[in-house]
Amino acid sequence: MRLALISDIHGNIEALQAVFADMANADINETVCIGDCIGYGADSEAVLVEVMGRRIPTTLGNHELAVCDKKHLNWFNPMARTSVEKTIATLSDASIDFIRGLPRSLVVEGCRCVHGYPPESVRTYLFQKAPHALIKTLKAMEESVCFVGHTHDLDFVSFDGRQVERHPLKKGITVLDVQNRYIVNVGSVGQPRDGNNNAKYAIYDTDLRQLEIRFVPYDIAAAVAKIQAAGLPQTHADRLW
Repeated sequence: MRLALISDIHGNIEALQAVFADMANADINETVCIGDCIGYGADSEAVLVEVMGRRIPTTLGNHELAVCDKKHLNWFNPMARTSVEKTIATLSDASIDFIRGLPRSLVVEGCRCVHGYPPESVRTYLFQKAPHALIKTLKAMEESVCFVGHTHDLDFVSFDGRQVERHPLKKGITVLDVQNRYIVNVGSVGQPRDGNNNAKYAIYDTDLRQLEIRFVPYDIAAAVAKIQAAGLPQTHADRLW
């Protein structure tokens, strides 16, 4: 099974469409979205229409959480909150209903998928966890691989039964040891923050235990122009470059 993993699209329809075009030639069996379809970018509704139309299993992200319960808006910094509030106003009833039905985590082909941190935290960042906490989580995890997003950065944690190690995750193929357990951050489709402005997504071959990170160029200028035209914070546009 070849499983595609996308996360943190953040209203960037240009990036998402480029990723889908790349997937069309990658022999994908199933796709999972790990949350934050909305916010920051100007096309959150269009992104949700694509995700819903393709019937992609999707987990709740922290931006979607604010749609479900507006008290979570207090968790965001002022610019991000402005973005979320403007985004909510553009969403259709169908999209809001879809968001309200999203689960906090999914298990697909034996892999756990959660936006922030296993087993089902939407807001916790992987980098916030100390080694002893990671060990406790990985020992308790029923699955050997968990995919997360949220940080917009590519990296992974491995656990061999004794110690945990943090590793950068680069473009290309990484083989996951069958004896180890992993938490893998698949980066961001729509707003990467790893120093490379391509859209990012992952393909996991569950039979070969091979993880491939793919970098996909897209029309950044178009996405930036839409953010500016929508009156969203300029920093959301600047980050795309």
